[in-house]
Amino acid sequence: MTDLGRIRLFCTCLGPADAPALLLVHGWGGDGREWSRHAEELAGTFRVLVPDLRGHGRSEVPQDGNTPVEMADDLAALVATLATGPVVAVGHSMGGQVVNLLAVRHPQAVRSVVALDPAHGAHGTEVDGIPGRLAEYQADGARAAASFVAGAFAPDAPAWLRTAHVRTMLGTPDHVIAQAYAGMYSDPDAIGVRPYSEKYLWRRPQPALTVWTSEEAAAWERTTLHVPGSRVDHWAGTGHYLHEERAERTIRLLGDWATETFPSDS
Repeated sequence: MTDLGRIRLFCTCLGPADAPALLLVHGWGGDGREWSRHAEELAGTFRVLVPDLRGHGRSEVPQDGNTPVEMADDLAALVATLATGPVVAVGHSMGGQVVNLLAVRHPQAVRSVVALDPAHGAHGTEVDGIPGRLAEYQADGARAAASFVAGAFAPDAPAWLRTAHVRTMLGTPDHVIAQAYAGMYSDPDAIGVRPYSEKYLWRRPQPALTVWTSEEAAAWERTTLHVPGSRVDHWAGTGHYLHEERAERTIRLLGDWATETFPSDS
């Protein structure tokens, strides 16, 4: 457990202390265990940091402030405390929003960004459904969110993976589920809806790689890129938890991207 003054976060660190750092950030209702395979394989080359976000896993659970903005500020404090230097900040789903917030709010902490099926760019019927979903999460918390998780995998995803994520979601405090969802999509500073996402992504100064499971979302986000070296990939035929459903592909992607981000003469 690392005491950051503002919050106490559980974080595991693997790999050489003087190696370039990767920060692997889980999503809504998850925890750092979903990065275990990736962390072990990448730790041969990189220093790998795997935190549990506030309100999640084994980290401290505040009564208020369990939002992506606060989570990003927590991670900036974590990077500073661990003295890693700028990191390649990798995030899945809500974690993708968190690492983009980190990159804009604390640019000195981030070398580049990788966002995997991130929680931004919502539009159309997804936006129309936000008030109703928030009301469900405020009423039923993790129990309501578990149904989203259960349906978020590709048909060929292993059943144990779905079960593991449902169990983790059900173990997340109800108020955290509701606050985090509001922080993504409906709070005054939320960036999850497409017009706000576009404005925010334009402010990101670092190179970024985004991987979408939606071809439409990938095409949209390509129109937001302006930093040299940035790109958007589309992975067809996989579910929302693409980093675990396609773990080897994700590990190769992160290793290659981080190697490009930290050239050998840096």
